[in-house]
Amino acid sequence: MLLMVVIRHIDKTMKRLLIVGAGGFGREILNWVSDVPENNIDWKIGGFLDANSAALNGYNCGYSILDDPSNYIPKEEDRFICAIGHPSTKLRICRSLTERGSQFITLIHPTAIIGNNCIVGVGSVFCPGAVVTSDVKIGEFVMMNLQSTVGHDAFIADGCTLSPHADVNGFASLGEGVFLGSHAVVLPGAKVGDYAIVGAGSVVLKKVKAGATVMGVPAKQIAGF
Repeated sequence: MLLMVVIRHIDKTMKRLLIVGAGGFGREILNWVSDVPENNIDWKIGGFLDANSAALNGYNCGYSILDDPSNYIPKEEDRFICAIGHPSTKLRICRSLTERGSQFITLIHPTAIIGNNCIVGVGSVFCPGAVVTSDVKIGEFVMMNLQSTVGHDAFIADGCTLSPHADVNGFASLGEGVFLGSHAVVLPGAKVGDYAIVGAGSVVLKKVKAGATVMGVPAKQIAGF
């Protein structure tokens, strides 16, 4: 399901926001959701869901792990946000929760920019400094980390993860579940296939096959089919 990026909250009943994933990115998400102005939200943070009950041991974040997301039965007042970076794991867990009735929010940090005529899927996350320019289509459960960018007319399919400072240029496309490492660049019009991995600092000139891992400048396949 896709939606235009317009933040409206009609139902003002206070909800409980659960962060799916209590690893490092989960703790970062805790910071980013805390930055959203109170007049733009109808939820309060309730805690984490994670299969690793010890994930927060040694960290003083003020919240606990409530359950394993694979077992959790959503409640009417629950809202969810995804904090899992690995694309296939992210899609498996979030789609399973959605099938059980979970309602995910889309997080746009106050310092992120979403341009005109962009379409963004439910459950996506835009961290501080992320920029989406104009006429971009972004699927569900996409994560754009710090200072990552997407240029005009690009297409980003469900479940993609853009690491810090990754750049997707105009008219480029990422298939489902693509992972871009930090400072990876996808040049204008280039296409990256489903579940491909583009290593940190690599530059995709034209095309990456589905399931391939590429590295270098220009990016060359080092693993996959």
